[in-house]
Amino acid sequence: MSMADEITLTFDGREIRTRAGMSLAAALTEAGVRVFREGPDGAPRGLFCGMGVCQDCLVDVDGRPNRRACMTKAENGLEVRTQIAYPRLVAKAVEHDDPVIEAPDVLIVGGGAGGLSAAITAAEAGAQVLLLDERHIAGGQYYKQRGDAEPPLDRQQAEGHMLFERAQQSGARILDATEVWGAFEGPIFHAIRGDAAVIVRPKVVVVATGAFERPRFVPGWDLPGVMTTGAAQTLWRSYGTLPGRRVAIVGNGPLNFQVADELRAGGAEIVVVAEAATTPWTKAAAATAMMAASPRLTVAGLTTTLRLMRRGVPLHYGTVATAIDGERDGLRVTLRDDAGHISHFEADVVCMNYGFHPQNEILRLLGASFDYDPARAQLICRRSDNCETMVPGLFAVGDCCGLGGAPAAIEEGRIAGCVAVAWVLGREAGVAPAGLRRLARHRRFQKALWTLFAAEPQRFDDIALRAPVCRCEGVNRAEIEGPALEQGIEIGGVKRATRAGMGRCQGRYCAQVLAPKMAAALGRSIDERAFFAPRVPIKPVEIAAILAAEEAGLDVD
Repeated sequence: MSMADEITLTFDGREIRTRAGMSLAAALTEAGVRVFREGPDGAPRGLFCGMGVCQDCLVDVDGRPNRRACMTKAENGLEVRTQIAYPRLVAKAVEHDDPVIEAPDVLIVGGGAGGLSAAITAAEAGAQVLLLDERHIAGGQYYKQRGDAEPPLDRQQAEGHMLFERAQQSGARILDATEVWGAFEGPIFHAIRGDAAVIVRPKVVVVATGAFERPRFVPGWDLPGVMTTGAAQTLWRSYGTLPGRRVAIVGNGPLNFQVADELRAGGAEIVVVAEAATTPWTKAAAATAMMAASPRLTVAGLTTTLRLMRRGVPLHYGTVATAIDGERDGLRVTLRDDAGHISHFEADVVCMNYGFHPQNEILRLLGASFDYDPARAQLICRRSDNCETMVPGLFAVGDCCGLGGAPAAIEEGRIAGCVAVAWVLGREAGVAPAGLRRLARHRRFQKALWTLFAAEPQRFDDIALRAPVCRCEGVNRAEIEGPALEQGIEIGGVKRATRAGMGRCQGRYCAQVLAPKMAAALGRSIDERAFFAPRVPIKPVEIAAILAAEEAGLDVD
């Protein structure tokens, strides 16, 4: 690290030197910091999702509380402090810049594979395109671009870099670090960028907000040092920071194997990879379907697994985490396999990914329709073949609609971008047949992939009584059990009785196990109404941001 690249900040008075381009979360993790804030009961909390969803990495930055370390750039001279459970209100008024008001032809929310592809297609066809991305580094969760100006790590990251460059050259305008907090009929969107309100009134909208990782509700999943597999991957791929020296990875799906291989190559010791699905070697039909749909991706996945085996990484199939305990020198994860055998592994960090949930809050606020997939335990957005939702002029692409993977998201983005331009200009949409064929092939691959990794989602009744279900409010299953069993009570009643779902993440995690439980108790099928209703602001923002929108003459009620 050259002196020109070095920056210095403090954390609780301790001087920390890091590199330009780092997030606060990466800088603190690299310095050995695990505890970022106090939970509602005063218990320590740290980095978990790494993508701004869980709100658990909040810190106080220069006297302003509630700054997400994973979404805040490390800058020279910052004074960062551990955030206490209930920080006092900031007495001084926060100066907000004049609102930025936009009226593009096409608004795209999300800068991942699908969003960038939609932007390129629409802009190159002559539309005025504005893309809003909440991250400082475009590319989304799949491409995870470098934040420290280093060259791409591999082909995947290089492809993402080229896609982003093409989006910039297409004429599309990209506003990074822009947090969308409100979506209303019109459509009208409210966002915040730095200290400026952003108000957008587009003609057509493409939502490409991706997905967030599914946890397993076990005792200790809220301990510092427990994070999602994607958070660990972001630390490494975007910032060159290992999450810890000894890493245990638990969950369900191919991402866990990929990240285990990446972290091992980076110098970490992978103490175990525990996969909930049974061994893939017994599922020949699914493997054959994957190979037919995408030989390159199938071979890449097989090569990753074989490399881990050759390096002596313990791979445990049909195995789930049942508890995580804090130890003096780190964490201890308890595993149980399908035969009931119990094993324990000690690590500095436990990475967790049991699949994904679509980030569909904006789509739900704008009135899109959904179906429930019981096999995946998630809501799937209802769309036409051209990726338009049941709301005219509202398109949705990628994993926010249900999990299809990055290659499918790219093709969906191209289709939506093409049709969106035709919608704006009042002309016939010309979707390329080759693109539709590629999309069908990518969907076949994804279907076969998840058949290979098929595993039962965790149910509310399988959760240990002392395990936190709502991590935001520190509510465990035992505290929810009584109200949830009351005759006729709905999920909103459980929220009022226990505060589950009332925290900063707005029930994104706990609703996934509560909704099926409550629907079954009421004798109803599961649909969108079984979940907590999305509310504005979608994510916590300063009241000053809302006031700034009101001062611009816009109603945000």
